[in-house]
Amino acid sequence: MNARYFYGWNVVGATFVMALFSFGLGFYGLTVYVATLQQLHGWSASAVSAPVTVYYVAGALLTATIGDLYERFGPSRVVAGGAGAMAAGVAALGIVTHPWQLYPAFLMMSVGWGAMSGAAINIILAPWFQRRRGLVVSLAFNGATLGGVLVTPALMLLIGLVGFTRALATAALVILVVLLAVAAGVMRRGPEALGIGPDGDPPRSTPAGPSTGGERRWRRSALRTWRFWSVSAPFALGLAAQVGVLTHLVALVTPALGAGGAARVVSATTAAALVGRLVTGFVVDRLNRRLVASATLVIQLIGLALLAHGPSVAGVYAGCALFGLGVGNLTTLPGLILAAEWPRERFSALVGLVVGINQFTFAFGPSLVGVVRDWAGAYGPALGACAALQAVSATLILLGPGRAPSTRGG
Repeated sequence: MNARYFYGWNVVGATFVMALFSFGLGFYGLTVYVATLQQLHGWSASAVSAPVTVYYVAGALLTATIGDLYERFGPSRVVAGGAGAMAAGVAALGIVTHPWQLYPAFLMMSVGWGAMSGAAINIILAPWFQRRRGLVVSLAFNGATLGGVLVTPALMLLIGLVGFTRALATAALVILVVLLAVAAGVMRRGPEALGIGPDGDPPRSTPAGPSTGGERRWRRSALRTWRFWSVSAPFALGLAAQVGVLTHLVALVTPALGAGGAARVVSATTAAALVGRLVTGFVVDRLNRRLVASATLVIQLIGLALLAHGPSVAGVYAGCALFGLGVGNLTTLPGLILAAEWPRERFSALVGLVVGINQFTFAFGPSLVGVVRDWAGAYGPALGACAALQAVSATLILLGPGRAPSTRGG
């Protein structure tokens, strides 16, 4: 065995695979479910969007405290449980016949989403890496982006070949088998279990991690500071706009491009997200992360303006490409800003709280877009509302106070 090889890279690969399926079916896949259910049953955009809002709200409640679950049970058990819940929910979506049945199906999926979304990726990787964490987290989150590039178009193709019910049952089986294998075979609590330190360095004597009670006190204390809300609030609003658009993306572009064109647009959007996240990952450790976040939101705003301007094919592709450049970064950057501005011992407690608050807020994005679209009879006004949210977000993120004073020994 190569003594220079660091097992943490195995964990990066495992989180990459976890993100590939959890985001492919639990985030980007939502636009496929919404559009297909509308076509199959004739349900309105708002009727299908409301259960998605419940899905994100329920997932947010779990995400806000997911750090405690990872601390108590370890990554292997939490990821395995999340995979089982998401697989059950996806399979259930394929057999619904009434709108109310969407709620229990999405609630089951929300358990998997809360256990395997952005907070989980940060929490799993945090013990393994200190140097260049921005690059490592970006690499792992590229699995999430590829979930949109690969999993979602493949799901659309499979639906066309075998039908909605069989396609979702097949997807559920795949995510269950793959993630159970990854959880059991690769996931570890941290490098200390292997007798090494973060980044493969020699182990160091460090204070014991905070107790659950200590993490709860830190969360309550953080909620009273602008330093915390200057991270959470802008991303919450920006993600509300982003998730609202992504959830309705297939329905939005299908009239101009057809079903085949819609699949290509989804791939193009997520491919742009992959490029944006890779570029950001290589430079973010050397730049002001708040400036990077604000620039990301402005680029997305320009993309939304192009999408709202008209239904031309060129405008749709250009708008989706610009919008996509920021899709991955808005899920990566909150944890990176926290890692730069807060003491390391607070990271696991705070990242789950930030992602949970953000998810609770962006849960209303799909319903916002659906309601405005039904009221206006077109998606243009809804896209305008989302652009306004991102303009506010781009401004707020620049108003943060910077790094918090150390609490070591306090």
